Amino acid sequence: MAEMIPRTRTIVTGATKPQMPRHIKMRHDAGRGRWIILAPERVYDPDDVAVAVLKLCDAQRTVNDIAATLSTEYQAPVDVVTADIISMLQDLADKGVVTAA
Repeated sequence: MAEMIPRTRTIVTGATKPQMPRHIKMRHDAGRGRWIILAPERVYDPDDVAVAVLKLCDAQRTVNDIAATLSTEYQAPVDVVTADIISMLQDLADKGVVTAA
């Protein structure tokens, strides 16, 4: 019997450089006019804000970088944007949709 390797939990912080694993795809569904996330045996329906965040998750930018960009774009306080992004990405990381570079 093969030894099982325990899965480690990604903890999202401001310094995390998030990315979507290669087996997770975000696609635009032209027929429905919305974005979807395709994962093995699952489909997620992110809202517009989640799509804006996920488009910036390129393993190069930190969560703080993404928050600063979106804070300027949406004219919202950076601390509120950062907290919301961390919360959203932590939920997606717990589901295996986002990892840290």
